[in-house]
Amino acid sequence: MPNEPEEREDRQGDLATERERKVEKPRRYKVVFHNDDYTTMEFVVLVLMKFFHRTETEATHIMLSVHHRGHGVAGVYTKDVAETKVAQVQDFAKEHAMPLRLTAEPE
Repeated sequence: MPNEPEEREDRQGDLATERERKVEKPRRYKVVFHNDDYTTMEFVVLVLMKFFHRTETEATHIMLSVHHRGHGVAGVYTKDVAETKVAQVQDFAKEHAMPLRLTAEPE
């Protein structure tokens, strides 16, 4: 019905205008891998392929960034997805006795 608040139009003189709805984009979060001296390069590549769906070439590039710069971004996601990926990878790393450290940081 036109009299319901969601569908009602404001009338200004003879001109009918619709109300603007503001929709904010959700904040995005980077999943960042941090360098350590114990996690193997092969394990980092495996994790990037398994959990972040990276090709071997992409995973190797990110792993080398982590190795040389101290950190590397695996991907950018909504907060919930980023936090879930971090938790999944940390559990997987713990199962394999790897001290891999990663964080979800606002973009």
